[in-house]
Amino acid sequence: LLTFGLGYVLVDAMRFLFGIEGLPSGTPPVLRGAPNLGFGHFPTYRLFLIAATALVIGALWLFIEKTRYGLIIRAGARDPEIVRVLGIDVSRVWWLVFGIGTAIAGLSGALAAPTRAVNPEMGISILAESFVVTVVGGMGSLPGAVVAGLLVGIVFSLTSLFAPDLAELSIFVLMALVLLVRPQGLFGKAGHMG
Repeated sequence: LLTFGLGYVLVDAMRFLFGIEGLPSGTPPVLRGAPNLGFGHFPTYRLFLIAATALVIGALWLFIEKTRYGLIIRAGARDPEIVRVLGIDVSRVWWLVFGIGTAIAGLSGALAAPTRAVNPEMGISILAESFVVTVVGGMGSLPGAVVAGLLVGIVFSLTSLFAPDLAELSIFVLMALVLLVRPQGLFGKAGHMG
């Protein structure tokens, strides 16, 4: 909630400094077009986004699961007191996690720019979906975030196709159903931050 409020402060600061008008951002020439994939045409830039997302998720998974820093992050999420006893400054670990998250958010904004106008509010439209993905997937679970992101996208798309007026509501219904069955989320662990 603190970062949510801080986000609004930053958005208003950007409005004050740069105005409220969005700036168009074109697709790079090399990524224009829509090749035929056999079942239909699909935009090249969207294929690039899928590949870039897979690359970022893979790199993040390798960092969290296969490095010493990832081990410290996982241990700090599970039991920060023990990590402190071992002489590791947990607050510095959380700053690292915050920095990584901020970098990924910035990259996401840059990658999304050609699909929408660049403006101070461009991230606000996905805040609710991000919250739902986090809750459905389970706090601190990267596989949960990936599966929940795909699930939320499918539910939203199918609802938009058959009942467009209910599309926004559908993801919250999904979240409510998951919380009724598994309060910790699909991949979350009860009693742990991660």
